[in-house]
Amino acid sequence: MSTQARGSDFAELSRLVKQQGLLDRRIGFYVLYLVGVLCALALTVAAMVLIGDSWWQLAVAVALAVVFTQIAFLGHDAGHRQVFADGRANHTTGLLLGNLLVGVGFGWWMGKHSRHHANPNHEDEDPDVDIAVLAFSAEQAERKRGFFRWVVKHQAWLFFPLLLLEGFSLHIISTAAAVRREVKGWKLELVLLAVHFAGYLTIVFLVMSPGKALAFIAIHQGLFGVYMGISFAPNHKGMPVLQAGHQLDFLRKQVLTSRNVKGGWFTDILLGGLNYQIEHHLFPNMPRPHLRHAQALVREFCERHSVSYAECGLFRSYGYVLSYLHEAGAGLRGTGKLAPAGSR
Repeated sequence: MSTQARGSDFAELSRLVKQQGLLDRRIGFYVLYLVGVLCALALTVAAMVLIGDSWWQLAVAVALAVVFTQIAFLGHDAGHRQVFADGRANHTTGLLLGNLLVGVGFGWWMGKHSRHHANPNHEDEDPDVDIAVLAFSAEQAERKRGFFRWVVKHQAWLFFPLLLLEGFSLHIISTAAAVRREVKGWKLELVLLAVHFAGYLTIVFLVMSPGKALAFIAIHQGLFGVYMGISFAPNHKGMPVLQAGHQLDFLRKQVLTSRNVKGGWFTDILLGGLNYQIEHHLFPNMPRPHLRHAQALVREFCERHSVSYAECGLFRSYGYVLSYLHEAGAGLRGTGKLAPAGSR
């Protein structure tokens, strides 16, 4: 098949998707979703105040981690212009949800996530496979030095514990980017972040004694990081890692590096629609409720054009991720080299 013919495959698929109305906005869904997460946030904060200085606050911390992640999912959708047709409205929504409510800089995340979507799983161009404490190829593992080299050597075992630090990392890195003026509108971003952290810390330390407050923060931020991590990890980790000079067209680049997670409505809610990763990467601005409708169409199209379409259950996806990470660090353990991507 010629490059020109292959390049036209996505145009054909795109026409099919548009004909089904799957790119039309779903304002009603997102209004209900927004009201739901705001009510959940208000109820969680009210529970904190009512419970007072008690170790039962740790249960509230768990609930707040879930609420924060669900808000972050909605911010993700706004960043992809899934919510409103107007770009400014989506950006404002993302700022309020990300900076003000969750405490993660929206501008930093947008820049990073846009690069990821443009070149998913590309060893040199995807920031999501350029992580100091992880390696996704034998070559990356060999380049690690010092403490990071030791971590990569045992990264499959350390992966989930490391996610406990992901929430703190997101706060720190995104705030630092705004401080360094690396994002547009950095002044507004810093103001919103300052309001978030001031309000968060004030409530926690006013309601709880210092020891309980620190335990609350550790549990809340730790589980927020874990929930975020386990939602994003199945999407690309363990899928083929691309290198410079690859000849894949847009459709194949997005499909072959992505993995869907099987499941029903509960999985859709749990993972914020990210379980339809293939469809999301092909059509980033497709509203979340339409992804499950697009799946059958995209899967059938891929089968018809002999494009591998990866999907599995949630726990099996984690097995693939951990197996891949274990193989990537094998050279450092002297137990072999990473199998070629996609060979399993």
